[in-house]
Amino acid sequence: MAQRSASAAATERTAALVWLDMDQRALDDAYDQEVYAPNRAQVVERRLANSERTRSILGAPERVSYGPSEIEKLDIFRTAQPNAPINIFIHGGAWRRNKAADYAVLAELFVRAGAHSVIVDFINVEEAEGSLFPMAEQVRRAIGWVYRSASRFGGDPNRLYLSAHSSGSQLGGCMVTTEWRAHDLPADLIKGALLLSGMYDLKPVRLSKRSLYVNFTDEMEQALSAQRYIDKLNTPLVLGYGTYETPEFQRQTRDFFAAVQAAGKPAQLIVGQGYNHFEFLETLASPYGLAGRAVLQQMGLTSA
Repeated sequence: MAQRSASAAATERTAALVWLDMDQRALDDAYDQEVYAPNRAQVVERRLANSERTRSILGAPERVSYGPSEIEKLDIFRTAQPNAPINIFIHGGAWRRNKAADYAVLAELFVRAGAHSVIVDFINVEEAEGSLFPMAEQVRRAIGWVYRSASRFGGDPNRLYLSAHSSGSQLGGCMVTTEWRAHDLPADLIKGALLLSGMYDLKPVRLSKRSLYVNFTDEMEQALSAQRYIDKLNTPLVLGYGTYETPEFQRQTRDFFAAVQAAGKPAQLIVGQGYNHFEFLETLASPYGLAGRAVLQQMGLTSA
């Protein structure tokens, strides 16, 4: 009887799996950063304070509209170098929160190294009534604006780079697999991208509790899963995650990296030992941090 009960229990557990070896609770936790990073509030407080300090050092950014709606604006922190390369940052926040001003701390790395730093604002998923499409459309429009307007702020449109974190990296993945020629822009518009702690296939995300506020559809899952469009990738990538991230955020990055490599396209993987999801982004703010070193190398820059 005991043996039959154990077998029945094993069958029940197997039947309850919803993604790989995860039941619903485990999958929900794997897409909830605070389960794996309980110090989120502390790290965010630090980022906001450091962003305010950065503005006091560099001065207020130039705030520019790139589209018709009120949210479609971006912050430009200019470097003193003429015709300088440009790095565009796409922020994360589970598609629900945060704004460009919250990430000013990242700008000084680029400005001191001789590049312009552009940080984009865009609609959140709740304002978009549960759709991720308006977010992707706005970020795409922002990138197009930066390319076409680079000369206005002393930027070189032929040295345009992208960096992103978390749900911003999901959007970043969509950007590097965009067919830019359909938007009257060069196919290799983005010369390199650093995507940290992202999601590149929305199938498991759709199965998680994030579906409570994202109205996933088959069309959305297909269109916004970058891993399904690697044939359209024309941008060298640096992909990264921290070892204290959720198991799904680690797997998503590893799988995307493996798929890009299998397609014979250039990609580098960086792994932040001992960093959780929120701490890993902090390494992008320093030329001596793991992500900071990687992005400067990618852009052919050196720290000041």
